[in-house]
Amino acid sequence: MSNTDKKEKQVSEQEKEVLEDIMEELEQEAEERAETKETENKEKENNEKENKDSAEKAEASADAEAPKKKGPFAKKEKKDPLKEKVEELNDRVMRQMAEFDNFRKRTDKEKAQMFEQGQGSVLEKLLPVIDNFERGLAAVPEAEKDGAFADGMNKIYKQLITELENLGVTPIEAVGKEFDPNLHNAVMQVESAEYESGIVAQELQKGYKFHDTVLRHSMVAVAQ
Repeated sequence: MSNTDKKEKQVSEQEKEVLEDIMEELEQEAEERAETKETENKEKENNEKENKDSAEKAEASADAEAPKKKGPFAKKEKKDPLKEKVEELNDRVMRQMAEFDNFRKRTDKEKAQMFEQGQGSVLEKLLPVIDNFERGLAAVPEAEKDGAFADGMNKIYKQLITELENLGVTPIEAVGKEFDPNLHNAVMQVESAEYESGIVAQELQKGYKFHDTVLRHSMVAVAQ
């Protein structure tokens, strides 16, 4: 074999080796790209799966929190008969307790009204006694007003008035006040230089109140 042929053969072998190296590099690069691509695809799939799971969890949570809508054919929830009976009895007891409390309050109010009416009836019968005391004291002569008898009668009268006031009996103001048909009973009209028309000028019989109730109207004369 000539030198020229040997040289050409060496060049051919070198080119073949270079080509083989290039092919190996290309194949390695292709494999790396494939691995990278596969890794990216897996990461993408994992991300998509995680997003899907999060969305499903959020939807499930929203469904759980939202009130369930019952359709026309939705199955009714079965109640416990014992629980229903207990609730019914509890409701009945509460109603009876409320009715009893209202009855008690109404009864107490009626008792108080009846007692006050009875008390007022008794006190009303004592008013003529007070009138007689006042007439008797007014009829005592001036010379005897400082005597023991008149002084004793006056003390008894004051004690009686004090006890009546403690029970809630008070005299009705009349003279100098504007005529009030709820408190005064006008029996006559009189000329008066002291009071204007419609003002009570004289008190002919004293009136009394028991708390807010009139026991007896004042008998008065009203100025014209």
